[in-house]
Amino acid sequence: MALVIEGEERIAAPLQKVWEALNDPDVLRQTIPGCQSLEKKSDTEMAATVVVKIGPIKATFNGEVTLRNLNPPHSYTIQGEGKGGIAGFAKGGADVTLTADGPEATILRYAAKADVGGKIAQLGSRLIESTSKKLAGQFFSSFGEKVGGSPPP
Repeated sequence: MALVIEGEERIAAPLQKVWEALNDPDVLRQTIPGCQSLEKKSDTEMAATVVVKIGPIKATFNGEVTLRNLNPPHSYTIQGEGKGGIAGFAKGGADVTLTADGPEATILRYAAKADVGGKIAQLGSRLIESTSKKLAGQFFSSFGEKVGGSPPP
């Protein structure tokens, strides 16, 4: 089952600072919902463990994340694949672009595509899509607060 999630977030930080944060495993670990661990294996590869709850299913996904099409500090493509045991799998990617909005702000736009299979895919597309959009929104909002320096609500 394939999903498409798009959105944008205005971050109160200069473009270079946002770019550096998008490539910082510590920042990502703190802002990805359910992230248990995120380790940098190389400049373009990370290993992650994330716990996700979709409806009645809670699963721990272990996966690999790869950064491609790097165009610092303006854009990259992030691709990943995770396995959640009997719950199933998720794989996909996102094109992320950064645009300066004056000297002290950045517009982060994302277009993500994901494919899920296994028990999770049986839950129904509306539940998976709404949960995915909620998680993406939580990540980008949390990321914006952390990088932009505003306190969480």
